Amino acid sequence: MGFIVRGYFRMKKIFVLCLLFILIIFSMIGLASFATPVLKVSVDKESKNVLAPPETVNEKNKVLKGHSKRVFSVAFSPDGKYVLSGGDDKTIRLWEAATGKEIRKFTGHSSGVCSVAFSPDGKYALSGSYDKAIRLWDVSTGGKIKAFTGHSEGVITVLFSPDGGHIVSRSYDNTLKLWDVSTGKEIRTFKDPESLIYSVAVSPDGRHLLSGGYKILKLWDTATGIEIRIFRGHSKGVNTVAFSPDGKYVLSGSSDKTIKLWDVQAGREIRTFKGHLDGVWSVVFSHDGRYALSGSYDKTARLWDVSTGKEIRIFEGHADAVWSVAFSPDNRYVLSGSWDETLKLWDIS
Repeated sequence: MGFIVRGYFRMKKIFVLCLLFILIIFSMIGLASFATPVLKVSVDKESKNVLAPPETVNEKNKVLKGHSKRVFSVAFSPDGKYVLSGGDDKTIRLWEAATGKEIRKFTGHSSGVCSVAFSPDGKYALSGSYDKAIRLWDVSTGGKIKAFTGHSEGVITVLFSPDGGHIVSRSYDNTLKLWDVSTGKEIRTFKDPESLIYSVAVSPDGRHLLSGGYKILKLWDTATGIEIRIFRGHSKGVNTVAFSPDGKYVLSGSSDKTIKLWDVQAGREIRTFKGHLDGVWSVVFSHDGRYALSGSYDKTARLWDVSTGKEIRIFEGHADAVWSVAFSPDNRYVLSGSWDETLKLWDIS
């Protein structure tokens, strides 16, 4: 009988110890869950893009260092393998996207490089500078092919037409110019007597230009230079504009801290995106048209759902204004260029 009693108490003791051990394990799991919240990921079933719900991202990035002054402009190559940047240090730099390694430096401008762009086939690079010149470069060698001259002040924006046969430029002389790439000759000048021209974009079919001015946007006919439509709604200067991939919509970013989505045909504002704490200086559509990316003087880049206007992600980490942003061709990465002299490549897959 004593043996049975002793066995009973021994088993009871073991049971209590096991119970305590289980409670300790569950307690540790609970504390770990509290310390590290589980991030739920939502999948867009139509585009198959994986996007996290609204969050602040400041770790998943690759920093590209090389410029010695402010970075003004960034761009992805059409195949997504390379990144191009232009800075206040008078240089254009080519980077390998996969590694963040600088491959080549293009020199020749005598002042800061305000804008850079890849040609549609990725073989050429275009740059615009405070030195009033536009330069065309061979990406594979870094050699200068030709210069386009005609602006009387600094060239702030340069763009290729979708077919690569023409160039559009914007200057502090308050004009837009259309150029023939093969000849280097100026074809047409666009002037706005009502407003300063702060930004410009080319439609996907190349038939229209969109300019941003003081509180307004204007749609122009590329072939004739005639103003077609005015978009009104911003309360300050429109620093950046972009066409959707299908050309039906446009985005605009302003010093009034907002981004607006517009219907091109109707000239009607569809919605306003709010979240930035300072002026917006760069905005682009994703290549599927479903998302928007913006850069601001508030030192952040932000990702938005175009269909709802909701902010999806905030990219933090730059120490100064984010002046230029871009999506990779597969929409898996976003790129930001900042006045802190760096580029950051963010993985959003």
